Amino acid sequence: MSRRNANLIKTPEQIVQARVAAQLAADVLTMIAPHVKPGVTTGYLDKLCNDYIVNVQQAIPANVGYGGFPATVCSSVNHVVCHGIPSDTQVLKNGDIINIDVAVIKDGWHGDTSRMYYVGEPSKPTRKLVETTYAAMWAGIRAVKPKATLGDVGFAIQTVAEKAGYSVVLDYCGHGIGQVYHEDPQVTHYGRPGQGMVLKPGMLFTIEPMINAGKAATKELSDGWTVETRDKSLSAQWEHMVYVTETGFEVLTLAPGETGAKANIPNALPAGVEAPPSAA
Repeated sequence: MSRRNANLIKTPEQIVQARVAAQLAADVLTMIAPHVKPGVTTGYLDKLCNDYIVNVQQAIPANVGYGGFPATVCSSVNHVVCHGIPSDTQVLKNGDIINIDVAVIKDGWHGDTSRMYYVGEPSKPTRKLVETTYAAMWAGIRAVKPKATLGDVGFAIQTVAEKAGYSVVLDYCGHGIGQVYHEDPQVTHYGRPGQGMVLKPGMLFTIEPMINAGKAATKELSDGWTVETRDKSLSAQWEHMVYVTETGFEVLTLAPGETGAKANIPNALPAGVEAPPSAA
């Protein structure tokens, strides 16, 4: 996906607009949660998300047509690392994991977030990978503050993942976001303390680590989008939009009740998160 330079520092007025788009994106992921279950197709989930964004939120699905992408969400199942294309023939089965990545545009501003869902009951090793990836993302988020560096963020993520015996995907990264979908800075999920761009209040970017149970190597399929682990090991990803404040950070894409605690997502819902009544 393309990037171009943009204003790295957002004004308080601009952040107000970014918050709206970010919360709409987060709301899509809460809405879809109860629909993620064995027997449904990723194409069906994609249609539900599109209908919700267009008809309920009165927003624009940012992924549709972006760089030629043909769907509303990226749906990455099991060993797919990212950019999976939803399909009416891909049926979810018990024990699968899926990352759903959504982006919306509201009044010219982008909201972008993703999360993991369990399909039915996951195995213990699968649950460990998903929960460790969540913890790694939050370790990176908590490293965000003025005068810290992107190297500090990446190092925090890498430390959690590698301590658990996993590998960090090197080929894809987080990104700045605002009125442009993908802009500077590039936010890698590995690094060294004190190195890289120095963070300043007003910066807005995604932190979205992709963690593999096996080796870090990936490959892009012939469709030009879907990325898999080369060794077919499971991969997990979580993504939040993070704003650098005067004293630390603000996460703009929190789910209802989300506090950054240990992930626990039976029936496709993380700890403290309840599906809205209308989605049941």
